[in-house]
Amino acid sequence: MNHFDLEQLKSFYSTVNLPFQRWETRAVKVGDVGIGGSNPIRVQSMTTTDTMDTMATVEQSIRMIEAGCELIRITAPSKKEAENLQNIKNELRKRGYQAPLVADIHFTPNAAEIAAQIVEKVRINPGNYADKKKFEVIDYTEASYQEELDRIRERFTPLVRICKEHGTAMRIGTNHGSLSDRILSRYGDTPEGMVESAMEFLRICRDENYHEIVLSMKASNTLVMVQAYRLLVATMRAEQMNYPLHLGVTEAGEAEDGRIKSAVGIGTLLHEGIGDTVRVSLTEDPEFEAPVARKLVEQLPLHAPAAKATPLEPAVSPFAHSRLETASVGHVGGKHVPIVVATRSLGEWKAASLFPYGYQYSVPLDKWNIHDQAIDCLYTGQHVLDFEIPGTLSVWIDYAAWRTSDKPRERHYPVLSLSDWKNHGGGELPPGWILRLSVQDVVQTDVLTNPHNAILWLDIPAENPIAQSKNAIARIKSMGVLQPIVAVWSSRETDEESFMLESSVVLGSLLIDGLIDGVMLHNDGIRAQLVNQIAFGILQAARTRISKTEYISCPSCGRTLFDLQETTARIRAKTDHLKGIKIGIMGCIVNGPGEMADADYGYVGVGVGKINLYKEKTVVKKNVPTESAVDELINLIKEHGDWIEKNTE
Repeated sequence: MNHFDLEQLKSFYSTVNLPFQRWETRAVKVGDVGIGGSNPIRVQSMTTTDTMDTMATVEQSIRMIEAGCELIRITAPSKKEAENLQNIKNELRKRGYQAPLVADIHFTPNAAEIAAQIVEKVRINPGNYADKKKFEVIDYTEASYQEELDRIRERFTPLVRICKEHGTAMRIGTNHGSLSDRILSRYGDTPEGMVESAMEFLRICRDENYHEIVLSMKASNTLVMVQAYRLLVATMRAEQMNYPLHLGVTEAGEAEDGRIKSAVGIGTLLHEGIGDTVRVSLTEDPEFEAPVARKLVEQLPLHAPAAKATPLEPAVSPFAHSRLETASVGHVGGKHVPIVVATRSLGEWKAASLFPYGYQYSVPLDKWNIHDQAIDCLYTGQHVLDFEIPGTLSVWIDYAAWRTSDKPRERHYPVLSLSDWKNHGGGELPPGWILRLSVQDVVQTDVLTNPHNAILWLDIPAENPIAQSKNAIARIKSMGVLQPIVAVWSSRETDEESFMLESSVVLGSLLIDGLIDGVMLHNDGIRAQLVNQIAFGILQAARTRISKTEYISCPSCGRTLFDLQETTARIRAKTDHLKGIKIGIMGCIVNGPGEMADADYGYVGVGVGKINLYKEKTVVKKNVPTESAVDELINLIKEHGDWIEKNTE
């Protein structure tokens, strides 16, 4: 049994790189495309057509290539699909498209062995390639565990030798939701289990002197995904390996949710220098994935200047999520969920101005209607509000305006710069006052005397934002300051999608590591309601604050047994008010109960026109006709007491 000494492995991993630097991996050739080494970060996606429909697959592949895909993945669930890859490849080459093809294999070693002689790369999932997945807990002895490994070696080695003979690359692609019973029985549903699952197969490849390998650690849970990749990198470094990495958040979903979730997970790792090829998994047509992935890659601070400070030890463990210990100031910090602060620079604040931020004032009823995504605090700069605020809202106001106000106002707190605080000479500041700091303030301050009862506002710099912010937070901790920290990200990005991705990467990375107690997004060029939705979406994607239903939906492929986009939209329309409920929507049994990981309910295609419904990982209704399956899902949620009626006000 391999034991993971997480404390020892920390020395092989740092979440702070100043300046930005990619981890140097070995180069792997996939056809004419290099992955890893000094090659650029590659973008890829996967077809959703039936692999036996040659022309449909070719046409979709062309759309993907023209959208920016550098590698095209195609499912090969059986021998016949694997054999048809030759026809697809021939047609693409005849039309002048040279993008390498990747065969996606689950359960069928014989299909992999055929595909490896045709395409430039095969992807196998160690959780279900010659391994078992029946959700059985087995008490293995060392001898019986080794017998299973010997069986896997015997079944897997022929594929390795075929790949070696034909110059075919391989991705060993571990998925959090499809770990084998053997791995689950020994390691549990953990990042350690994911890493060991891949390492077992990697050791077989190395014994065969085969090294054209790319590795991945995918999960729909961004925390697990980030931790698993970090642990894999540390494990490889400890064993003097440096195979390139394929990054992805699996089953990320659609639209805004899918983009934010992907950006939080993928972006966090990219900005740590981890990742050589990227696939964004959206429940949309695959040609929409590559532009999103490319934007994430283009945001990397490749030319960022070196920081003026020496990086410190990370403030938290890179391999397990925990909140940085902070004091509780009012409803901020401590064990409170991270807060959301809103601001803008345009116009005066009125009661109606709060509508995009989750507060709707009814004049006839003289009351506030408060939504699940209602902000906690409002920064008004020097503007003094002339209306009564709802009881769940606090106001942050610049110190000069607060000090000259006619009288102290309830739940109004002053924002002081470092110089304001040093020059402050009169009167006690109210608990919950805000000390505004830049990264340079922190770097240039040898000792930050503990600002009692304060909330720290940390302005995130535009250049190399993540590494510089993490370094500043580590310095604050090293000075013994335990005040809660709210990260403030101001952006001039005018494109909504780019702003969404950029903000998700920067703030999501800090939330993933539990370093901050709140977020503020500022961009006057983007719709206020969208800015607010993005802020709450980032918190949800980082699993730090739940404000809506979460959908774990696969991106579809040739195995899919129903229209995923249309079905997801129908389910969302009926369930998007179920705050905190996670619903998995899977196109086939491969992406079924295991891939849904921690979903509360599951909707899984098992045949043409047939759906299985799950409560967590247990199937409770089989072969439900698709015409009634959504209604049956609602009934299932009601049966387990998780249904509430939608508020139509």
